[in-house]
Amino acid sequence: MTQIVTIAKEPVAGRVKTRLTPPFSPAEAAFLAEAAIVDTLRVVVATPAAQRVLALDGLPGRWLPAGLVVIPQRGRGLDERLAAAFADAHRLRPGPVVLIGMDTPQVTPGLLLRAVEALDGDDAVYGPAADGGFWLLGLRRPDPALLLGVPMSQPHTGREQLRRLARAGLSVRRLPVLTDVDTAADARRVAAEAPGSRFAAALRQVTRIPAEAALR
Repeated sequence: MTQIVTIAKEPVAGRVKTRLTPPFSPAEAAFLAEAAIVDTLRVVVATPAAQRVLALDGLPGRWLPAGLVVIPQRGRGLDERLAAAFADAHRLRPGPVVLIGMDTPQVTPGLLLRAVEALDGDDAVYGPAADGGFWLLGLRRPDPALLLGVPMSQPHTGREQLRRLARAGLSVRRLPVLTDVDTAADARRVAAEAPGSRFAAALRQVTRIPAEAALR
């Protein structure tokens, strides 16, 4: 069975979600980041998997649910960190790996289950992000060469990652496009898509406006 890896950064003010400041303060951005992690990990825990791993930059906190294996991130650039997360999880438990970030708290157990099940028949599963990147990548046979050198955090990141998979001759199952939470506009959009989430509640709290207004 496929295992699920979440790659995340400890929600420390000034180190996480810096593109949310302004309009939010560093502390508010960290508060929103923690809510996004909580929502994401709840979905991970609710999804059947051989193992659930958190590849963490920093230290675990109160937001960490039981049942996850925590490993440190390795590498300098994001491409190295993603490749290392795949490799380290696969080393712990050989088999297919689905990797998801902490930036899509609107993800659902059903959608994540589709990613897990996709690797029963396809070599890879890919979740495109609205900003041109990707919010999920799954590999039946993890290989660092599929990620190393792919330019990350660029409008063409997703296109380059798909080219890398295609050059390797892999069959790829695509998932729906989701919005990563990077900017305040992204945060409002994601909260509207998941109004009952911890993230939406956190956004309402830091903006100090009624719930119905936050969804406009």
